[in-house]
Amino acid sequence: MSKRALIILAVVAALALGGGGWLYWRHDGAAGTNTLILYGDVDIREAQPAFNDTGTIATIMVQEGASVKRGDLLATLDDVRYAAALAQAKAQMDNQNQTLAKLLAGSRPEEIAQAKATMDALETTYLNDEATYKRYDALTATSAGTIQQRDDAKAAFESVRQQHEAARQAYLLAVEGPRAEDIAAARAAYQASQAAVELAQRQFDDTRLYAPSDGVVEDRILEPGDMASPSTPVLTIALPNPLWVRAYAPENALGRIRLGMKASVSADSYPDRAYDGWIGYISPTAEFTPKAVETPELRTALVYQLRVYACDARGELRLGMPATVRIDLTQPIEAPPPGCGASDAASR
Repeated sequence: MSKRALIILAVVAALALGGGGWLYWRHDGAAGTNTLILYGDVDIREAQPAFNDTGTIATIMVQEGASVKRGDLLATLDDVRYAAALAQAKAQMDNQNQTLAKLLAGSRPEEIAQAKATMDALETTYLNDEATYKRYDALTATSAGTIQQRDDAKAAFESVRQQHEAARQAYLLAVEGPRAEDIAAARAAYQASQAAVELAQRQFDDTRLYAPSDGVVEDRILEPGDMASPSTPVLTIALPNPLWVRAYAPENALGRIRLGMKASVSADSYPDRAYDGWIGYISPTAEFTPKAVETPELRTALVYQLRVYACDARGELRLGMPATVRIDLTQPIEAPPPGCGASDAASR
């Protein structure tokens, strides 16, 4: 082969290699490195509210598929026993309140006047019996009176004197009023009765079951007539906010994704729609590819779980629905949005 032919052959080979290399770089840059495509399932949280008391279920107000708002009444228990306990606790509290009020008010003026009148009457009798005793004592000394008469007069005088002293002390107590210790004990009893009313009221309120959050009723676990307890859920409620796609990224993609990166979510059921989303969670640990998404080639591959939150104002994405996530790897890193607004959730 001539030297000229060898040179031409070398130039053609170089051009072929260069063109093939450019085509490979172009293809890999557009589809292989600039866009990360992941597959997963739509996931949401669930709540299973239960009564905080034990009793027979009286009513359940919602059916499967019903939309509920936070605070909506879902079910009730038979509240006869709890209503009676509440009424009893309130009556006891009223009684303790009256007892405390009586002690705080002290003695009435009429009671003080009555005690003084009793003391004054006994004082008159006491002074009269004292004078009688002194006369008999003097007569006995001159033998004009008997010793028996003197002793009888002295006994009557001592008796009425003690009665007068008791009446005087009763008058002083009426003026002084209740003891501070009695008032403190009555106040403590009243506070205890208030706590008993609060407990009975809470137990009565717990016969009503309210929705813990906005959501959709998935299942009625119990029915009216069933026995409810704090450990037995009554309903299962799907909480559609937040809504995310559980996907898995290979290890070699972790260096190019960050929290807050925007993503586009699509579902097979709505192929013409794309839902705005963002990466809200990246697992710190690796795991084997889940059976739900693995292929025979990836059975031994390690992946990292992602949560890609999606905005779905129409409520079209359902639990377990297969979804595709596309992430533009050339975008700048931004903080995750606080939530989905009306414009954010609009499907394109």
